Amino acid sequence: MFTDYPYICRVIYQKTMTEHTHTEDQFVQALGKCRSLFADKLHDYGPSWRLLRPTSLTDQMAIKARRIRTLETTKEAMVDEGILPEFIGLVNYGIIGLIQLKHGYADEVDMTNDEVITLYTQYMEETLALMKKKNHDYDEAWRQMRVSSYTDFILTKLQRVKEMEDNPEEAKVSEGIDANYMDIINYAVFGIIRLTEENDR
Repeated sequence: MFTDYPYICRVIYQKTMTEHTHTEDQFVQALGKCRSLFADKLHDYGPSWRLLRPTSLTDQMAIKARRIRTLETTKEAMVDEGILPEFIGLVNYGIIGLIQLKHGYADEVDMTNDEVITLYTQYMEETLALMKKKNHDYDEAWRQMRVSSYTDFILTKLQRVKEMEDNPEEAKVSEGIDANYMDIINYAVFGIIRLTEENDR
């Protein structure tokens, strides 16, 4: 009985590594969808969002997250856009938010499309790196959660961001706004993965 213990450990370890690799592949594919849409909109509109202050981005993300929660609750949509596009929007607005936090907002467009894509890719890679670390520590716990829980956690994170934006001097132990944005992006990507899996069945 005990002689099988090392073998069992190896099997569990290999299974865990396979699951983590699968998650990484799915995460990269989901981010690829978001980046593709971002690039298309950048082509059409340019980086007009450079004029947005971070507070406006937070409000826009909150609107999208609330719409997801409404669709999850009522199961009805007056506009022919489902939950998946809203999660994609949250990813892209989250990365825009990270860019704005780092580089500040502008009074006019001050970046080329190529410069924006470079920054987008940088923050996309940082988000992937964070997911890999957390997924290692939490051992694929996100797969045990309902998609609606991602939505609730996103809304909670956005409420925290709003509190920090409205009371910048009062935070004592909280993570920064950028850390909350990255968590929001990660939850939104998990939502994209799960909904894509459901659509593929």
